[in-house]
Amino acid sequence: MLVLEDGTVLHGRAYGARGATFGEIVFSTGMTGYQETLTDPSYHRQIVVMTAPHIGNTGINDEDPESTRIWVSGFVVRDPARRASSWRSNRELEDELREQGVVAIAEVDTRALTRHLRDGGVLRAGIFSGDALPDLPGELGTAALLEQVLASPGMAGADLAGEVSTTTAYVVEPIGAFEGKEPVAVVAALDLGMKSMTPQRLAERGVRVHVLPASATFADVQATGADGVFFSNGPGDPATADEPVALLRQVLEEEIPFFGICFGNQLLGRALGYGTYKLAYGHRGINQPVQDVTTGKVEVTAHNHGFAVDAPLGTESIAPHEGGRYGRVIVSHVGLNDNVVEGLQCLDLPAFSVQYHPEAAAGPHDAAYLFDRFVAMMTSPDSGPAPAAATTPSTHPAKEA
Repeated sequence: MLVLEDGTVLHGRAYGARGATFGEIVFSTGMTGYQETLTDPSYHRQIVVMTAPHIGNTGINDEDPESTRIWVSGFVVRDPARRASSWRSNRELEDELREQGVVAIAEVDTRALTRHLRDGGVLRAGIFSGDALPDLPGELGTAALLEQVLASPGMAGADLAGEVSTTTAYVVEPIGAFEGKEPVAVVAALDLGMKSMTPQRLAERGVRVHVLPASATFADVQATGADGVFFSNGPGDPATADEPVALLRQVLEEEIPFFGICFGNQLLGRALGYGTYKLAYGHRGINQPVQDVTTGKVEVTAHNHGFAVDAPLGTESIAPHEGGRYGRVIVSHVGLNDNVVEGLQCLDLPAFSVQYHPEAAAGPHDAAYLFDRFVAMMTSPDSGPAPAAATTPSTHPAKEA
């Protein structure tokens, strides 16, 4: 049984591990990449609904995980594959879910569920199977399950980055054509829930990446000899991340080149003095259209976020923090579906960010140029993102909704 906090109940077939699990229920529109979705730390404490109906046909392999474990708290699919049929597969999806203790449910009308969440907003939910199903009959049993769902924590106010971050620092050396050579730049990357492909994308460009825990201090950053600082994606409410925001303000004060993605975009917004807010149902999937207003280019991008930055669209603004000490800012990227802020660019400091996943795992490679922008900013400070007249809409329909 799948029970939502608004009382909606869906019946399906037990899948993966048996038991009970709770989380914020969200939907992902990706047609591929379920393995990367499952292992993305940004999905910590979330139950993920896959809108694509057929899941599991490529099984599980050992090359595509984005971390060392599955992070979703639950998984909802419509038609699970009866067997994997990829030459890269090492094992079945259901076996992997069961092995890692992930409670899931199959044979649910996921498209109807997605419409429900899109219209009413994301909700807390619980999946119950096996011994976790109620002994009480009918409505009494359902009421008992709903009581458990209502007692589970929500995502607003959740401080989760420390729960998914690495506990020890490590280094990713340059690879490919740069392997064995001196790095073109050194980056201190704060792991707030980082996917493994992210430091690899930098390493492919000749960058040595020092991955630091979410609890790292500015002294830790300085100790790496970093030419630039990177903040990763991650789960939870950005309003709770006071320590990373304080660290980022020190980075801005020293005018160290900065690049943030996803959660890192929200934290740049906070550091600059803008607010953040919770989206009704968020953006999750690998087919979200975004415009880079500094170039006019439209790109299809991979997303996983339920919060957004509240910054003015369509014009330059002065960063509100401490009377504008960080200077001018524009919204550099905007979501074309709902006009949500998808990127920020400081015009008087070497700092920029985007709200999506340019590492494209899984997803399109339209946004790979952002890593090149960051490398150019570190190696040739005058070649950073050029200011451009903002052409974004001037309202936040998603925020108003």
